[in-house]
Amino acid sequence: MEGTELVTFVNTQIIPICIFLIMMGMGLSLVPNDFKRVAKSPKAVSIGLVNQLILLPIIGFTLATVMPLEPEYAVGVMLLVVCPGGTTSNMFTHLAKGDVALSVTMTAVASLITVFTIPVILNFSLNHFMGQGNEFQLPILATMISLMKLTIVPITIGMLIKAFLPKLAASSQVYVAKFGVLFLTLLIIFLTYIQQDIVIPALIAVGPVSLILNISTMALGYYSSKWLKLTTAQRTSITIEVGLQNSTLSMFMALTLLANYKMSFTPAIYTLIMLFTAGILVKVIHLRFHSTPKEQAVAGLSVEQTKE
Repeated sequence: MEGTELVTFVNTQIIPICIFLIMMGMGLSLVPNDFKRVAKSPKAVSIGLVNQLILLPIIGFTLATVMPLEPEYAVGVMLLVVCPGGTTSNMFTHLAKGDVALSVTMTAVASLITVFTIPVILNFSLNHFMGQGNEFQLPILATMISLMKLTIVPITIGMLIKAFLPKLAASSQVYVAKFGVLFLTLLIIFLTYIQQDIVIPALIAVGPVSLILNISTMALGYYSSKWLKLTTAQRTSITIEVGLQNSTLSMFMALTLLANYKMSFTPAIYTLIMLFTAGILVKVIHLRFHSTPKEQAVAGLSVEQTKE
């Protein structure tokens, strides 16, 4: 298989199949009550979804507009902000001892809603940053159907497996989560290898906006939920959910639906940043809210600092 054929095979076959498996893995952790939680705990879910589905795209669009970015990189920012959540955010919420149920609910609901919002927002972004009549256009209905196949269908299959084969679902979840992280890592390596001549310029161009986007959205998630009197666990979940995006799906859209490698670099670079900052956040949250007095003393935290 020649280089061009290999690239095409990876973009059109490997990436969609792997995303399907990752989204099915998300379904393995879901039950119908996760969706009912929207009605049972409307305050926390609503705050989280407003952050994810409304404020996150607004911040992303503002940064992509005011920062000195090439049009493809600006579209890459929008690819990120229209794909909130993902299995990675659920994993980090668990590590941070946040409200995992809230995290899973936000991810599930956002995954369903964004099937319909992604094509609309993305087409607007393409026209805005690339210019009217540009070659990158997404047929809205066809794009929605493609996203359904990669999100709603595998999530539903995963939920059915959990309902009828709970032991298999429970034993598979950890492997699917690890597979998701491994695949994301390999995808970034693949992008780096294929476009190695622009990696450094892309990092210089996109690194600052990715860091600002990540920190600002996590801060927004934390303080909005704090001001609205959510619990520490709920604040943790919303902070992580808003700061960690489904960059795998973002890169899929750049590589497959838009067939543009340059657009995929923003999600790739953001991934490295979000995993780094999320790791720091988990450590800080653990030391501040879940550590013993001895651990707090070693970290230099006073008892007063750990109080709500």
